Amino acid sequence: MSPDSNIMLYTEGTPNGLKISIALEELGLNYNVRAIKLFEHEQKEQWFLDINPNGRIPALVDTDKHGQALKIWESGAILQYLVARYDADHKISYAYDTKEHWEVTSWLMWQMGGVGPMQGQANHFALSAGADYPYALNRYVNETRRLYRTMDTALAANPSGYLVGDRVTIADIAVWPWVTAYKYSGLSTIDEFPHVKAWMYKLLARPGFEKGRNVPTPHIYLKLVDMPEEELKKIGRERSGWIHEAMKRDAKA
Repeated sequence: MSPDSNIMLYTEGTPNGLKISIALEELGLNYNVRAIKLFEHEQKEQWFLDINPNGRIPALVDTDKHGQALKIWESGAILQYLVARYDADHKISYAYDTKEHWEVTSWLMWQMGGVGPMQGQANHFALSAGADYPYALNRYVNETRRLYRTMDTALAANPSGYLVGDRVTIADIAVWPWVTAYKYSGLSTIDEFPHVKAWMYKLLARPGFEKGRNVPTPHIYLKLVDMPEEELKKIGRERSGWIHEAMKRDAKA
């Protein structure tokens, strides 16, 4: 049984934010949520910078064994913290220093250093850059496609249908919210990656994923699959203004 927690999660419904709410639901932990108003640049206010000096979501505050506030930021670090402290039964992890543990770590770092940055840039240049940049779009979309192909090959080789071993882990949790946003990144379909597609819907059927993907607001990314192209571009244009304003603010900081 997972121990009680005093977790406060600061988040929004982005791929990185959803990783943490899904993990918390899969672990069966009680937690509180503070939605961060990204479009109002709340993540740059001093009170939040005192929690995460990088000014990004997600961030998590817990109480350590000595009763002191523990502030953790960066989604990969938070996932590792949650399983180290709260997953003694290895619901979404494997025992430390096992073969599977290091495979999970490898896939987690693959997501943090590959899928997240590359697909994130594909998202931007596909819909929110405010102009056409063919070279940048081709570079990031093709790299996203290569990463999906790597994952498709791995899933095809594992009879369980998960990235590592016989269970869902923080590796799957880290990648899943990004894959659900594929339509936003310039990929019109993921049919060329049948094992990734099957994996995406397999995890969607899990109660922890279903509940966690709707924290703190209803999950939008799978709704994009059937959205007309013009409506998708409209969403991109709406976000473009906020992104460019955030860039200006960061340049002055």
